[in-house]
Parts: sequence; structure tokens; C-alpha cells
Amino acid sequence: MPRTPQQRQGRLGEDRALAHLEAYGLTLVTRNFLCKAGEIDLIMLEGPTLVFVEVRRRASRRFGGAVYSVTPAKQQRLLRAAQYYLLRHPLPPPCRFDLVAIDEEKLSWIQNVLEM
Repeated sequence: MPRTPQQRQGRLGEDRALAHLEAYGLTLVTRNFLCKAGEIDLIMLEGPTLVFVEVRRRASRRFGGAVYSVTPAKQQRLLRAAQYYLLRHPLPPPCRFDLVAIDEEKLSWIQNVLEM
């Protein structure tokens, strides 16, 4: 359960992103996958494709907005966490990384933002 106001806002952003993706036919596999390499907010299926979703929410675009908050270091943590998750699969399915960016109240779903 979220303890801080920031965690509560993050959870609300994830809830909104999840509802949006489900409306487009994606199915939730797991939420907040945590491992020693990092965390993946949502792991979903779109047909046979496993979709790793990072959700970023920003109250303002003053510092570049949600999209620009995914730094190269964050990208590397996402890649490592996904690789760790995929160790469970003897034959990994096709995968992609998506970003759901929420700036103020505008939601943007950007597909295939990282290459594995």
C-alpha cells in the first residue's frame, strides 16, 4: 500500500495507465515486478507479445515532462529487470517496451520505446 503522497500519486497513474491499456485489449500479467535489477510497473500481453510498461507521471512539464524523465540509467534498469523476468521463460516470447507518460492530466502511450 502506498505510504507517501508521491507513492499514492504514482499508484493512481499506474491505475489510469492500466485501465487505458486494457481498453485497447492488453491483458495484465503482473504489476510492480520487483527484482534486484529494478522494477517494472506493468507487464502485459498483447496477443503473443509480452509488453513491459513504464509509467511516468509529472504534475508539470517544467523539467521536460514525463517522457524526458526516463533517463539512460532508468532505461538500463528496465532492460536488466526485463532480462531477469525473462529468465523464467525457457523460450522467451516476443517482447517490447512501452511508456505511458502522464503530464498533468494528458496521457500518452508510446509503444516500442526501447530496443532489447
